[in-house]
Amino acid sequence: METKTDRKEQIIVQPKETSLWRNRNFLLLWTGTMLSNFGYQIYLIALPLLIYDMTQSALAMSMMRAIDFFPNIFIGMLAGVIVDRYHRKKVMLVTVLLRLITLAAIVYLLFVDGIALWHLYALGFVLSAAGYTFGNSHHSVVPQLVSKQQLTAANAQLTFVDTLIMMIGPGVAGIMIAAFSYKISFSVFLVSVLMLYICVHLTHIPQTIRKETTVGKGALWKEMKEGIDALFANKILLTPTIAVLFNNFAASLTSGVLIFFAADMLHATKEEIGWMFGMGAAGGLLGSVCIPRLRRKYGRGRIYIGCVLTEVFSFVLLVFANSWWLIGVSLFIRVFAITMSNVVYFTIRQEFTPNHLLGRVAGTSSMLMKLALPLGLFVSGLWAEYWPVPILFMLSAMLSFIMFLILRKHSFAQVQ
Repeated sequence: METKTDRKEQIIVQPKETSLWRNRNFLLLWTGTMLSNFGYQIYLIALPLLIYDMTQSALAMSMMRAIDFFPNIFIGMLAGVIVDRYHRKKVMLVTVLLRLITLAAIVYLLFVDGIALWHLYALGFVLSAAGYTFGNSHHSVVPQLVSKQQLTAANAQLTFVDTLIMMIGPGVAGIMIAAFSYKISFSVFLVSVLMLYICVHLTHIPQTIRKETTVGKGALWKEMKEGIDALFANKILLTPTIAVLFNNFAASLTSGVLIFFAADMLHATKEEIGWMFGMGAAGGLLGSVCIPRLRRKYGRGRIYIGCVLTEVFSFVLLVFANSWWLIGVSLFIRVFAITMSNVVYFTIRQEFTPNHLLGRVAGTSSMLMKLALPLGLFVSGLWAEYWPVPILFMLSAMLSFIMFLILRKHSFAQVQ
């Protein structure tokens, strides 16, 4: 038996269009994101290196990377319902608190020398699930904090700080692990997440007023279905979502073994691996600066398709990489392209989706985009155990080029 709630249709009041840098709530969220992302970049380098030191196995490293994406697949739509059903600030606070508890457990196990691979897999899944749900909430509140006309600029600024931290974080991580220990590296991430909790707590996020909905048996599925229907009815958003699904599979064949390839086959040091990813982040920084300017001259469809072609070149370069710095150059090119295509995609999703559905549409589209990632990561890790890794890089290039050819002939190329 279903009952009706008294919730009314959502009314979105656009914030007054002042400078982003005078918007207190946006600045608090921006600052918290910056601090937590700094710690997260250290975590992203420290975790696979810790697993490598424990196992010397490409498969074990790839499995951890796959586990990072499981929440997108298994709880993507559920997270979207939670974000749309409850006060988004409360969702953000609860998920950050869950990350704090999980990280504290990892740090404790490291300090008592009791860490095992299964601990990292289990706690890593919880950490990723909480982080994913927070990210969905974060994405959904941005249109509540800035005007529609500022969305591209706001996303570019958020991406700018992400990529700036990506440029600094890996180098710091490499030095920190070499000079201190994994304990210190994970502790830094723990402190950065605590800072995020404080910033979110101080941020004023309006409570969304939703349309009348149902509760009771079947209500959860109906809310999920609303998100699915909204995504598939939006052809402007659906096309790049499907494109990202295939591009992510191509990228996963490379990303799952990149650190293993650099450390095991090119004998790169931890510091060099850190600088390698720092070079990639520099490309992302350039991309976040370029995208607002390109947007004024070109349509979003053309920009997105150009980014896909640029990724092809980055994969081809990896085939010939014989040193860590060539991998760094490849990452510079690829992250430059990914950063711009992400800003285009996120802005389209925020612009063309009603805000009361945004959490569910974001959850559904994210789940769809990540479906093939665990498979690609597993295949690449298994492949690297027995066969030459550069063949995977060439396969990634071929798959991305096929997607470029398809998009080039598609009507999405004309999207402004």
